[in-house]
Amino acid sequence: MRLAFFLLATALFAKDKDFNGRWDINVEKEARGRVWWLEVTGAGSKELKGRFVGASGGDMNDIPEIAIEGGVLRFTFERVYPLGQDKDRWKLTRKGVYSARLRDGRLMGTFALDGNVIYQWSGFRAPEIRDRDDATWKEGKPVELFNGKNLDGWNAMVTGQPLGWTVEDGVAKNVAHANNLVSKEKFWNFVLRAEYKLGEKTNGGIGLRGRYEVQILEDFGQAQDSHSHGALYSRIKPAVNASLPVGEWNELEVRLVGRWVTVKLNGKTLIDKKEIEGLTAIAGNADESEPGPFIVQGDHGAVEFRRLTVIPLLR
Repeated sequence: MRLAFFLLATALFAKDKDFNGRWDINVEKEARGRVWWLEVTGAGSKELKGRFVGASGGDMNDIPEIAIEGGVLRFTFERVYPLGQDKDRWKLTRKGVYSARLRDGRLMGTFALDGNVIYQWSGFRAPEIRDRDDATWKEGKPVELFNGKNLDGWNAMVTGQPLGWTVEDGVAKNVAHANNLVSKEKFWNFVLRAEYKLGEKTNGGIGLRGRYEVQILEDFGQAQDSHSHGALYSRIKPAVNASLPVGEWNELEVRLVGRWVTVKLNGKTLIDKKEIEGLTAIAGNADESEPGPFIVQGDHGAVEFRRLTVIPLLR
């Protein structure tokens, strides 16, 4: 009897190991089309841990409560979840419960608040991307994402809501809480060159392949962290503060090859060939193996763009 119990427990722990790894997650009927990201380590042992992007915020968070029981992965966060029309819900701290089973190599899960399922979601293993930023990449023909006249090359991220952007004298400008812009063209490896001017306390960003955000922030003279201007949002801290004062034109250059990113701001290198660990909160498409669009955030403070040039990198 003891032997049978031991063999059963061993088999269950072995199966639990299948939860280990990094997972890109699609969320059904999420209003803004956001996707999530999950990393599980130590499954099948006493060292079970996890990290998650999608718990009512933009950071990569260590999971405080996580367990696997009866073939079900379950983890929770106690957060303010701003869902529904009731404004008071923005002030309530509630326990969000994420649950998932493995089915044909995928995670099939739910997210629930107060015992009510809010979302259905499915996760697939993050792909291996072998491209490295070496000397083999050559610059292709530049592509101007912004033509200086209109926003014909862009779509609104949230359908059914006003765009909130105008073009005047060759400059694209947003109003407060405007829609985010998503480029119609998609790209894989590239160099992006952008020129923009920030209003006071502006918080924005540029999404690479629609998955990885480079932070745009009015933070002249401030200390640096993983949310500073030029950071790979909540992942990679800039080496220096290269921000210009409010009202001056910043020049940003981002190079992305595979998952390796280099960021320069106003002639200074902030990030030098660092690997991106997973999706950030700006992500709207979970398939990391495919080309993706650029996203320009307009849903925070005032920002003006006069240049968005993409140079594809080819072999």
